[in-house]
Amino acid sequence: MTHDPRLTSALDATPLDSDVDGRRYVIEDVYPTVDAGRHPVKRIVGEPVDVWADIFRDGHEVTAAALRWRREGERGWWTAPMVPVENDRWHGTFVPIELGRHAFAIEAWTSAFGTWRRDTLAKQKAGLDITLELKEGRELVAAALPRAGDTAGRLQAALNRFDTTADARPLLAEELAAAMAAVEPRPDLTWSQAYPLMIERARARAGAWYELFPRSQTDDPGRHGTFDDVIARLPDIAAMGFDVLYFPPIHPIGVTNRKGKNNSLKAEPGDPGSPYAIGGAEGGHDAVHPQLGTLADFRRLVAAARGHGLEIALDFATQCSPDHPWIRQHPQWFRWRPDGSMKYAENPPKKYEDITNPDFYCADRVALWEALRNVVEFWAEQGVRIVRVDNPHTKPFPFWEWMIHEVQTRFPDVIFLSEAFTRPKVMKALAKLGFSQSYTYFTWRTGKDELSAYMAELTRHPEREYFRPNFFVNTPDILPFHLQGGERWMFMSRVALAATLAGSYGVFAGFELLEHTPLAPGREEYLDSDKYEIRPRDWNAPGNIKGYIAQLNAIRRANPALQQTANFGFAQVDSPNVIGFVKESVAHDNVVAVAVALAPGPHDVWLHFGDMRIGPEGARRPVRAVENLVTGEWRLVEWGGVRLAIDPDRDPAVLMRCVA
Repeated sequence: MTHDPRLTSALDATPLDSDVDGRRYVIEDVYPTVDAGRHPVKRIVGEPVDVWADIFRDGHEVTAAALRWRREGERGWWTAPMVPVENDRWHGTFVPIELGRHAFAIEAWTSAFGTWRRDTLAKQKAGLDITLELKEGRELVAAALPRAGDTAGRLQAALNRFDTTADARPLLAEELAAAMAAVEPRPDLTWSQAYPLMIERARARAGAWYELFPRSQTDDPGRHGTFDDVIARLPDIAAMGFDVLYFPPIHPIGVTNRKGKNNSLKAEPGDPGSPYAIGGAEGGHDAVHPQLGTLADFRRLVAAARGHGLEIALDFATQCSPDHPWIRQHPQWFRWRPDGSMKYAENPPKKYEDITNPDFYCADRVALWEALRNVVEFWAEQGVRIVRVDNPHTKPFPFWEWMIHEVQTRFPDVIFLSEAFTRPKVMKALAKLGFSQSYTYFTWRTGKDELSAYMAELTRHPEREYFRPNFFVNTPDILPFHLQGGERWMFMSRVALAATLAGSYGVFAGFELLEHTPLAPGREEYLDSDKYEIRPRDWNAPGNIKGYIAQLNAIRRANPALQQTANFGFAQVDSPNVIGFVKESVAHDNVVAVAVALAPGPHDVWLHFGDMRIGPEGARRPVRAVENLVTGEWRLVEWGGVRLAIDPDRDPAVLMRCVA
């Protein structure tokens, strides 16, 4: 790999700036790209980026090609060679070592010396006179000398040996060909467009999320929980193996139209209100609810969490309560009804009387957009480098593309999670615009067929290049019907599926206690939700599945195959009630097979690997044996598979490491 600032001018030009020779090559079907390069492909820092492309031209001359890439804002470009594979398909690899936005491009040119050498060797082998050809080769080497730089010595030495001996070998040597490939003139140099690439840290692809309301971390419903109470819970959360601790908004809560328990329109004295009604006399989006503590207390919590291997994620909700300071300071940022009253948020027939949304397209939108960006950057300065965005699909796409780019330019390690339970194309559009991760429909996918179809969709191209799913099993807003029976095996099955199917998954506090009481029959909402009241819990209540979750997360951490989503394949299981799949690490050095029961009762099934091959490229082999990652038992694969006995009441999932 080399870095050559001289390449900048060539790559920044366009084919129309070149002469006819410069447009000779066709470079097409470039992989990986998203929407022909309109949106960035996503990768993790320090991992190879494999690039493929069709590269060809007219005639029989020898083609050479290279990859160029650079981080956004850099002037020079790094370069790595590309090699032909078959049928004009070329391949190259580079390894980004910095976070942030990058671009890569492909260059192709005719190797005049390579063409000469190939043809001359063929003539020599046929016994033809190559005297004139050798003179032509000498001229090519001599013409490259002025631009040879450090290689000039090798070129001159080859010329001297040829001039002294008239021996063809110095000009036809592989060493000279390699030196000439780097320095010979490239009069027909052709380049592709530059394709965007987003390089993020590993947490953008893999993590186990635990969501809680800080105010509920108390042992008394009459006492508001604090950041110190959260600090006291950190060892318990860390012991379950979570990586990310996520909070809903922690800002002051408005008083006007405050919601009561269970979303009641009338708040009783002492009701804390919904934290999504952001803003009050104490401040807005850059302030802390005083009953939680101070900003200094929050920073202390961030540091304490880090000491337990946990990273704090914070909700970014753009809505404002009627008491938010922006209402008074910037009334032009909001919509007002003909009678002068505020236009509250609504999703007919639902109304949200305690919040209003800024008008993103107001006349003063530049100031509004900058103010919202400043909020995210403020919390990044406090140590929050993971942002969960509330309902991004109801805000303008251009805003998110701009804002995420702005924030990541200053803080390239910030991760954005899109909470958009909306139409599939909208969810995917947000991911293309820059969101690092996305909520998904997993919460409602229960049957084998629908889970299989959904995973096939998420792991196909191009979705796998930009859409990173985060499988939440429940949320403060969603108690899915399949959990409302409170069956222990179902809770274990769902968290096992989430933790093994996706690189990132999450649970809302109380899931580990099997909380399952709905607001009302036929409603997928919790009764006595933390969104509207303070809810103390006994975190060690009998029947909890904390140990089971800890076991899953320990296996995830020990097996890189489970820390990603894209390298995924189905395994055949002879039962409609058991799903089987295999995941392979990015480096192809770790492979895990999983079978999960989707229905109660014992299951005696055959998991078959079919014609699956595992291992490094060039040495992939069938699965030979599996190790049970819970019991440590080893079993040989016979007749292409293994027989499994699954008792969901004990453990609905079987996780096995595969070896070839």
